[in-house]
Amino acid sequence: MKKFTFVDLFCGIGGFHQAMSSLGGKCVFASEIDTHCIEVYKENYHINCNFDITKVDAKDIPDHDVLCAGFPCQSFSKAGKQLGTKDTRGTLFFEIERILRVKHTKYIILENVRNLVSHDKGATWSIIQSVLKDIGYRLTLKPLILSPYEFRVPQTRDRVYILGIYDPKNRNIPLEISFNGLFSKSDNSIYSILEDNVDDKYKISKEEEKILNIWNEFYVGIKEDVIGFPVWVDYFKKYPSNSYPDWKKEIIKNNNDLYLNNKYFIDNWLRKYNYLKSFNPSRRKFEWQAGKEIDNLWEGVIQLRPSGIRVKKPDVFPALVAIVQIPIIGRFKRRLTPRECARLQSFPDKFKICQEDHYAYKEFGNSVNVKILKKLAKNLFEYK
Repeated sequence: MKKFTFVDLFCGIGGFHQAMSSLGGKCVFASEIDTHCIEVYKENYHINCNFDITKVDAKDIPDHDVLCAGFPCQSFSKAGKQLGTKDTRGTLFFEIERILRVKHTKYIILENVRNLVSHDKGATWSIIQSVLKDIGYRLTLKPLILSPYEFRVPQTRDRVYILGIYDPKNRNIPLEISFNGLFSKSDNSIYSILEDNVDDKYKISKEEEKILNIWNEFYVGIKEDVIGFPVWVDYFKKYPSNSYPDWKKEIIKNNNDLYLNNKYFIDNWLRKYNYLKSFNPSRRKFEWQAGKEIDNLWEGVIQLRPSGIRVKKPDVFPALVAIVQIPIIGRFKRRLTPRECARLQSFPDKFKICQEDHYAYKEFGNSVNVKILKKLAKNLFEYK
């Protein structure tokens, strides 16, 4: 389609809008309830999206060729309680159903977390599939699961994409949409999206640098190149109780073995840093997930997580998330900037970002990847 119209539901800051407009689409309606997203959307697209879709009559939505929706995912996410369609947010899918039953929109493009497919042993996807087919949509047999790194955007972010064409007579014939020549993580580099001349406010603190230097000294000093389990200072010289679950017994055993294999070095390291007594619990745990690809912590991607410190290879960043745990670029001892987060979601550099970093990070963590959506939409619109 050279020219088409689309609606952008649960629009956030407009990842779908970016993709559709770049293909010649015109947005005729958008809805969002987050105040900061509404402001960013208006500033970039000059459209008021301040509508609660649950209170909009489907008949009042303009006719359109494409319905886009990254419907709220918390109720399907592994990070949540996974209540699915039992959760109020999960039932927001049925707002999409309500509109489609009235509008019979020609194309649909929906996005959600990967866990949607397996949630409730597949029952959630079965409900969504049966509802859409009942309305008259042809769908792919299973939702597509894609990640930005497969399109040379250095982020691991598996997401489910549901594509459909309104075709009641052929609703039971699956669409066959696939991609060839996808890239692997090792084809990517985190350095491909970095900014030059970054403000000092994104640098890690002196205290964070001190803690990471101490753990780097640990990694460089032990005999092992690869550590396939979480290193937990509290579990050195500790023996598992029979009351512990098996997973915890295994971690304690692995830490004991590591300690015994590096006893002289670890004892000196612990004494030198007063047994890390000044570290809070989340800084006393260390995970090396970089294999042999790098030989020190400062060449990796670092995450300071509530569950511990994690180091990964510098090929791809972990998924941006709405909760703010911004990855650290070890080589530069700083966190990702909001602009770099925008690039990880394939937003153009001309996109106007929220001036408050906290909200900007959250918005990109909640957004959809523009490059993937463009590829999907192009394949869908050209489907024969």
